[in-house]
Order: sequence, then C-alpha cells, then structure tokens
Amino acid sequence: MKAEILCVGTELLLGDIVNTNAVYLAKELAKLGINVYHQAVVGDNPERLKASLKEALSRCDLVITTGGLGPTCDDLTKETAAEVLKLPMEENAEELHHIKEYFQKINRTMTDNNRKQALIPKGAVILKNGFGTAPGILAENNGKFLALLPGPPREMRPMFDNELAPILKKYTGKTLVSRTIHIFNVGESSVESKLKDLMNSLENPTLAPYAKDGEVLLRVTAAAESTEKGYEMIEPVIEKVRETIGNEYIYGIDVGNLQTALVKALHSKKLKIATAESITGGLVSKRITEVSGSSEVFECGICSYSNNIKHSVLGVSQETLDTFTEYSAETALEMAKGVRRISGADIGISTTGIAGPNGGTDEKPVGLVYVAVDSDNYSDVKKLLLSRGFSEERELIRYLASSHALYMGLTATKRL
Repeated sequence: MKAEILCVGTELLLGDIVNTNAVYLAKELAKLGINVYHQAVVGDNPERLKASLKEALSRCDLVITTGGLGPTCDDLTKETAAEVLKLPMEENAEELHHIKEYFQKINRTMTDNNRKQALIPKGAVILKNGFGTAPGILAENNGKFLALLPGPPREMRPMFDNELAPILKKYTGKTLVSRTIHIFNVGESSVESKLKDLMNSLENPTLAPYAKDGEVLLRVTAAAESTEKGYEMIEPVIEKVRETIGNEYIYGIDVGNLQTALVKALHSKKLKIATAESITGGLVSKRITEVSGSSEVFECGICSYSNNIKHSVLGVSQETLDTFTEYSAETALEMAKGVRRISGADIGISTTGIAGPNGGTDEKPVGLVYVAVDSDNYSDVKKLLLSRGFSEERELIRYLASSHALYMGLTATKRL
C-alpha cells in the first residue's frame, strides 16, 4: 500500500506551528508496512485543497489528511473531500449527540456552527474522537482510501492509534520493524564505504545510513508477518555491521542518543560521574541531566570558564596553565582529575578549547578542543580539531565537544 500524508492549514505554511503530525504518521504507517511516498502541506483554500487531493489520490492507495475538520468557515477538508469523492453529506445523529454531550461535559454552550461537524460523507466510516468534537472519516472510492483526521495532535494521535490503524492493518498483511545502530567517531562516508556491498545486497531487511552532527545512525528495517519475525530477521544484519564497522565504534542499539546510553551504562554498573567544563559551558551536564534517572548517577558539574576557577576550584596547577595554557591536554586532564576528587565520583570528564569565532591563533585555531576522562583505572585525553571552516559554527563546535565528552565517559564505564 502506497500512502501520502497531506496536512491542511495555512498556519503550517506560515510557520506559526511545527508540523509534528506528518512525523508521527510517517513513523506509525511504517510500522504497519505502509510506504509513505509523498508528504505535502496545503493552506485553507478549497480549490488548492481539491487539486492536492485529486493529485494525491491519482498516485497513492491511501491519502491521510490532518486538519480542517473544525466548526469554523475555513475548516473545509471534509466538505472538499466529499466533493472530490462525489459523495453527498448527511447529518449523523449519533455524532451530533456526541458533540452535544461533549459541550455539556465541559460546561460550555454549543454554537450552531458545531453542528456541521456531524455532517458525514455518505457511506464513510466514522473514526471516533475521544478528545474533541470533530469525528474522523475513512472513505473508499474505486479502491482508493481517504482518511481525514483532526489537526490537534492530542486528538489526531489517539484517533489514528485506536480507530484508523486497526482498520489499515487488515489491508497490509505485514508489519515493518526497525532497529537503529548508533555509531560515533566514524564519518558517514567511511561507514557507507565499508557497508556499501552489504547495503546493496540486502532487500529485506534493508540497511540505510542517516547522518547526525558527529554521529551516524544505521537503520535496519524488515517487513514481516509479525513483529517477532521482523526482529529475528534484523539480528544477523546487526551482527554483520558489528563485524564490519568494529564494535568499539557502536555505542548502542536503539539507545536514543549518547547521553541516554551513558546514563544507562552508569546505572548498570552503579557508577557516578562529574563534569568540569570550559568550552561547553555546562552543555555536557545539561545533556546528561536531560535523561530521566540521571540524578542517581550524576554528582556535579563545574563550569570553569576562567583560569582562576580552574586553579582555585579544580586544582589545575598554575605551572600547567602558565606553561601549556588553558587550551591543552595537560589542563584538560587536571580538570577531569580535579572534578573527580571534589565530587568523589567514579568518573570525571572535562572539556576545554576555543569555540570562536574569535580567540584562535595559528598555533591554537578555532575548533581546537581537548576532552579528558579520569577514573581509577582509565584516564585519557583527546585532541580534537572540530572546525569545519564555516561561519557561525560556535554552537556546532560546542555540541561536538560535548558529544566527545559523553562518548569518553561511556568508554570509561566499560573499563570499570
């Protein structure tokens, strides 16, 4: 089954709200084994909406719209869809009763324009709305399906999950499952080069790379008659990737991100971590504490931008600062040791460097970063050159530096 997602609303075109509906629907349809070939946004204009619906139905088996089912005069999705499908509209007594009950429940007066939400294209399946007044619609015409869902995510998502998805599942006969391999410290081009033959040889499951800042994600997707069978098909592909890329570069499977993987690893070994940050200004601490349960493994974070704090609080020797400067491997390692000593944590990680755009020299350019880790039986420091030569790259340099710090913290947990 080929599908298209068509989101309706001028506010989406103007950028007044973020279109989260398309993201959600694309993911959920993939789980059902339905391929989404097109996504589009159209404003609250009946002629443009009509043209978009006709085009979508001409090339797809299923078109799902969101938005435009409300009571106001610019909510015209249902009326336009009925016109495209050449179906008359009929008032549904049960839905009208539901709308009246809803207003009584919230102690508000129902206005006359709400009555139009009970108008349903003849023969269409009604998708119940447990969180609002607008029912959804599923209509079929000449083997093509058109599903109309409300725009507010709190109404759209449960309607899709509870009403539409069970119907669609009957037509697909299969499900799509995916697992994500998280890779750090290897470039996308290198990963693709090593895995090119494997990716080209696979049909089901499939293997596809996705680049993030400083990371590569590999998504393995299988189409199968059941979720269990799909995961069973995926496992040999994951093992082949481990052999080809090297397990040391894979920091997790389906772990979400570096900070989640780190917090999970710290929990599993009952370890605690602390941070000393200069260039990242608390970003490493922020990313760790974004993760639920981090309070049990995170001791403290010290933001030590000035050399005075590096020396007086973290204990970096004045000789180190005078001889090597604050942008050095020696300073980074003493920062990591210092925050571990102060906090009593099992692992200390630190960052120092030059984020720019000013402050760089030929000897110490913008993007020069040192990241260090210290623990009982593992200490290390990395020199990184993170500038990509772009303007306005300060935040990217800081983010990449924080990712390396998290990765080194994760490496340390594996050695304790």
